[in-house]
Amino acid sequence: MNRREFSQGVACVAAVASLGLGPAAWAQKKPEDGSEYKTLDKRVNTEAPAGKIEVVEFFWYACPHCNAFEPQLEAWQKRLPNDVALRRVPVAFRDDFVPQQRLFYTLEAMGKLDEMHRKVFHAIHAEKQPLNKEDLILAWVEKNGVDKAKFQETYNSFAIQTKARRATQLQDAFKVEGVPALGIAGRWYTDGSMAGSMPRAVQVAEYLIAEARKAR
Repeated sequence: MNRREFSQGVACVAAVASLGLGPAAWAQKKPEDGSEYKTLDKRVNTEAPAGKIEVVEFFWYACPHCNAFEPQLEAWQKRLPNDVALRRVPVAFRDDFVPQQRLFYTLEAMGKLDEMHRKVFHAIHAEKQPLNKEDLILAWVEKNGVDKAKFQETYNSFAIQTKARRATQLQDAFKVEGVPALGIAGRWYTDGSMAGSMPRAVQVAEYLIAEARKAR
């Protein structure tokens, strides 16, 4: 999604169906700083354990391209080296994105994220449920077997509000321009618009992971 354009159709960065991964792909054409990715003016703190290179995927549940990219991201995550840590961060380009931010962090806090993350995408994009307001979210989680009272308490907790606020701060620190997007090692940013496609953005991210590893 473009930060300045809020209609869903133009909001998201295009993701292509297949990923051509591996060093050989980007070795043939070295990614260009300022073109296929950008180096941040100021380094961003990471949450990865010591010795790990953090990759952040910025996403929005209601973005169709994030939905399309999700299975590709999962496949890539399984192939990532042991020294790379991937985490997802839901964006909020405007206030009405916040309920879905809090949905994500509430599921995470309740240990339900692995079970429910793909189901949220399916509900929004296949079942056409917006899940953009608290009452709609509560009805949906209850229907899917989640303790409604516990979910609501967690959803409205200070801890979840804080996580959502920090997610927006991180999004701003990386100067996220659209989703899905990738932040690498607290130093670099790329997305499908810059790289030309999400498969290429993943290749660029792999190149930057290698650069971060060299800089240790």
